[in-house]
Amino acid sequence: MLRYIGSRLIQVLITFVLFQTVVFFLLHAQPGDITDQFLGNPNIPPEARVQLRAQLGLDKPLPEQWLTYLKNFWTGDLGVSWTRYPRPVIDIIKETMPRTLVLFLSSTVVSFGVGFFLGRLLAWKRGALIEYPVTLASIFLYTVFTPWFALVMIWLFAYKAGWFPIGKFITVRLWRGSHVPYQANDVFNHMMLVTSIFVLLLGVVLFFTRNMAPIHRRRIRLLGFVGVTAAFFGYWILSPMGPWAGDIAWHMILPILTLTLVNFAGTMLLTRNSMLETLREDYILTARAKGLPENVIRDKHAARNALLPVVTSLIYSFAASIGGGIITETYFSWPGMGLILLEASTRSDIPLAIGALTFIGVLALLAHFAADIVYAFLDPRIRY
Repeated sequence: MLRYIGSRLIQVLITFVLFQTVVFFLLHAQPGDITDQFLGNPNIPPEARVQLRAQLGLDKPLPEQWLTYLKNFWTGDLGVSWTRYPRPVIDIIKETMPRTLVLFLSSTVVSFGVGFFLGRLLAWKRGALIEYPVTLASIFLYTVFTPWFALVMIWLFAYKAGWFPIGKFITVRLWRGSHVPYQANDVFNHMMLVTSIFVLLLGVVLFFTRNMAPIHRRRIRLLGFVGVTAAFFGYWILSPMGPWAGDIAWHMILPILTLTLVNFAGTMLLTRNSMLETLREDYILTARAKGLPENVIRDKHAARNALLPVVTSLIYSFAASIGGGIITETYFSWPGMGLILLEASTRSDIPLAIGALTFIGVLALLAHFAADIVYAFLDPRIRY
């Protein structure tokens, strides 16, 4: 197993270097550079533009620029943003990456939960009255044009109903002034830390109750979930950061709801098809012949064995959702990696664009690596 993991790590590193190389040369292949914005300004002489190109290293041959970039990257230097000079690229990524991760990881987990539950239900109740409307609705949402759907959600729930803010990361007037005791990024990072702790506690409850008798397991898990959830909300009610965290969470609801509605159908249909194939297996017939309860056959035998392609799709969707966040972040004015990447690409900010794409590539490669490891643990034949 260790040899398998080591070989996959070497492949990931080689792929990552190739990815960096392709991204670097593709971005430099676009016409012009950051200094072109000064061409039409009569107050800036050509000598100043030449001096700026030399200062940014743009006067060197492209292969030399590539080698310099690789050396700087592997020593922890991603360069300085040209459009936000003199801010380092790594600082901009540290500021925006958590916002994108929280938004899209939350929506991915929620859409996976909804899709897996409905897919399992539709496969088990095949031919029931609920199957047709749910399937038609999910197919419509799965194939809907995302920008149009995002605008409809904003118009319906934010503009007309007024239930949610139209956009942005925070309510600006609430955070403006000297009376605000916290920075928005500090509150957001604290929200991530507290949420991670409570998610870890939920995982502990699931882990230590996995071998209990079904009747005791259900009761203890229910008590554990209720207790952890009550502690989570109680913490934010008593915390002085509570109102500020609530404002950020309020801005997250509509983007997460939109992404969930668009993405849950893929998991649902995959779960349904995978579970229908599993239900035809001989061990399902054997379980029924033994007289096992229907819920045990459904959850322990059918749904668990149908998880392999579904879990793989979930892991891949993490990286895909991060990379595909430009549309969502644009329409909801969410200041994350998507907007940064769009701004850097349109304004020829090569260091910032490469930095953003590099981190997206890292997440994608890590997701594929995690999928390989999960495959090896879920299916012993793959390990063999």
